[in-house]
Amino acid sequence: MGVPEPFLHLVQLVASGKRYVAMVEEPELHLLQGFESVVALAQQAIEKQRPLSDLAREHATGERLSYDEIYSPRSSWKLLPSADVPGAPQKVLVSGTGLTHLGSARDRQAMHLSGSKAEEMPMTDSMRMFELGRQHGRPPEDQIGVAPEWFYKGDGSVLRGTFAPLVIPSHSEDGGEEAEIAAVYLIGPDGTPYRIGMTNGNEFSDHVFERRNYLNLAGSKLRTCSIGPELVVGAAFEDVRGEVRILRDGKTLWEKRIRTGERNMCHSLANLEHHHFKFEGHRQPGVLHVHFMGADILSFGEGLRLQSGDVTEVEFEGFGRPLRNTIETRPQLTERIETRPMR
Repeated sequence: MGVPEPFLHLVQLVASGKRYVAMVEEPELHLLQGFESVVALAQQAIEKQRPLSDLAREHATGERLSYDEIYSPRSSWKLLPSADVPGAPQKVLVSGTGLTHLGSARDRQAMHLSGSKAEEMPMTDSMRMFELGRQHGRPPEDQIGVAPEWFYKGDGSVLRGTFAPLVIPSHSEDGGEEAEIAAVYLIGPDGTPYRIGMTNGNEFSDHVFERRNYLNLAGSKLRTCSIGPELVVGAAFEDVRGEVRILRDGKTLWEKRIRTGERNMCHSLANLEHHHFKFEGHRQPGVLHVHFMGADILSFGEGLRLQSGDVTEVEFEGFGRPLRNTIETRPQLTERIETRPMR
């Protein structure tokens, strides 16, 4: 701590029902005057055709707060997801891209062919899709590459901040961390997507359900997910290294070094962004997009099952303080959800 970062780091927080945006200047947070959300700051930067970082620094005239005191689940200040649309979760689209990392493809192959020896494993459709990405996911700048795997998570109501619980819902068979970088975009008035920045993310999925059949991928994506605490404006995404760990009863149960960024992926960032925003429906002015870029390794792939009370921790170098969430489990659903026909 205390070493200045080369990029602007922003946090969103709330106290006594009032929202704030702050600039990270370790070990302090410097409140921005006139903004209650990152999206409002980005909208003004687009409107005034100003660099977002310059605008943020000009408005960093508010109170300075101790980041150490706020970075605690017991603080009267609450760290929010690093990007959202206050009061309008329907104006947020949360999605993701899979099979972008070699490790994720290997884990997926093993998941769908559990019990088989590596040399005996036939090539699954997941591995075929990964191979297509490896061969055609990094096209020259003037060309369009192959489309990646894509999935929908939900609207802004599914986003959680650091220290908020990640819930294994009543309909789920499991819940497992997926440590990733998430990119945040805002669609401008003319339909142009603007990448605001990137942030630590935990995408969270039901891998037991997915393991039964790769076609269960979309349904395995538990809607609740977390991002933050810091949004890094202009973040580099070449070779990003980090750590993911699971704590149980205050002790580290499992941890791994992980790597993401374009050097460690079979798709270029530009190709992933093209295939997300090629849909006109994904370029509606004023909509915020939170897009998970894929995971390198899963604890589930090494036989770990998360349980209530476990703590997940995701930390990437250059992306600020870790994203920490406690796992909560809901009782299993025993009654069918029914609809009411209208007459």
